[in-house]
Amino acid sequence: MQLTISNLSKTYTNGVQALKSVSLTIPRGMFGLLGPNGAGKSTLMRTIATLQEADSGSIRLGEVDVLREKTTVRQVLGYLPQEFGVYPKITAESMLDHIATLKGIANRKERKEVVEALLQKVNLHQVRRKNLGTFSGGMKQRFGIAQALIGNPQLIIVDEPTAGLDPAERNRFHNLLSEIGENTIVILSTHIVEDVTNLCSSMAIICLGEVVAQGNPASLVEALQGKVWRRTIDKADLPQYQQMYRLISTQLKAGKTQVHVLSDFAPDSSFTPVEADLEDVYFAKITEKMNVVTV
Repeated sequence: MQLTISNLSKTYTNGVQALKSVSLTIPRGMFGLLGPNGAGKSTLMRTIATLQEADSGSIRLGEVDVLREKTTVRQVLGYLPQEFGVYPKITAESMLDHIATLKGIANRKERKEVVEALLQKVNLHQVRRKNLGTFSGGMKQRFGIAQALIGNPQLIIVDEPTAGLDPAERNRFHNLLSEIGENTIVILSTHIVEDVTNLCSSMAIICLGEVVAQGNPASLVEALQGKVWRRTIDKADLPQYQQMYRLISTQLKAGKTQVHVLSDFAPDSSFTPVEADLEDVYFAKITEKMNVVTV
């Protein structure tokens, strides 16, 4: 089974065109959707999750028409939105039991078995009787994944799941997502490049509502090898370098500004070659799109 998105467009009433003829084919496994804030990622996720309408285009999950067969989609969908709220005075166990009831698991014994198994899976069984309001950010995210997994979904959407988590919780969350992605379509929407590098076998970059790159992360990086160059400059010289070269990223280090430039050959002898990574791909595609729009 795969998710097929074709020519999907969405314009809000304030005139913002959030999606512009987006087309993607998403196979089983972990799929990373990268993009800056306001790129259209959340709009795309909410549309796939049947939470809002598209203006045009189509989405198919296998043989299911996502935009028309919303009830069918919701029966096989797990969703962890960016803003995932919890009832602070309800225990994790009770809340999962309630959500399982809403998802149609009527048998009490079956429901109990499902809840127990999920709490074990996300490593929350020992705190199952604690109120959700006492959970850390990482624990809440793991609880969010638990509720998304109820009903053995065929499609799971997680929107910015690791934002704000400490390194240890991010690592736990990565391991959990990797395990889930072995047998399910999992869409990871994020602006954290490292998450996609670590987790995803396929990906897309979206900017200003359009797909600007898609494919295997390693292949996208390989296409950029030998074309990224670095130099450390004075901050005051940055505007000059922006005019002269195709800057894809800048970083302040020890009071100096380090720039990455995209070029088929060394701009001059003061530049050193850089082994490209997915962050370079991301910035190259985003800056290219922004420059086209500006021009």
